[in-house]
Amino acid sequence: MNRDKMKGKIEEVKGNIKKRAGGARDNPKQQAEGWVQEQKGKIQKGVGELEKKSDQAERREPEED
Repeated sequence: MNRDKMKGKIEEVKGNIKKRAGGARDNPKQQAEGWVQEQKGKIQKGVGELEKKSDQAERREPEED
């Protein structure tokens, strides 16, 4: 797991907790902030996955005809 993927997952979890806390406290602003943080984490995690795939593709030998 690369750094972006790990940081993204952490942000996703923190956002989810914040979103749920906002819902439990009936605080729509906190709920919205948590949702945004969760989405940012998902994006960062996706970037990490793309970097991993890119690194894997670079390591492959090109196929010869």
